[in-house]
Amino acid sequence: MRREYTVIYQAIEDGWIMAQVPELPGAVTQGRDIDEARAMIKEAVELLLQSYRENAVKDAPGGAIWETLTIDVPVA
Repeated sequence: MRREYTVIYQAIEDGWIMAQVPELPGAVTQGRDIDEARAMIKEAVELLLQSYRENAVKDAPGGAIWETLTIDVPVA
C-alpha cells in the first residue's frame, strides 16, 4: 500500500536538520544533513505506522469489521 505524507525539514542547532510529519504526531527525528534526515524520518514513519497497526489488531474487539478507506486530500 502506498501513502504520501508531507515532511517538514528545518535547520536546528549545530547544523542538524529536524524532520517531522505533521499528519503523524510523534513522527519527528533529525539528521546531520538532509539526506540523513530523510532516511531517519522514513524509518520513523514506518515504525510508527507498524506500531499503530499492531496496537489496532491487539485492541480490536472480537468480530470487528476491518476495511480500507481511501481519501483524496488536496495538497496545500
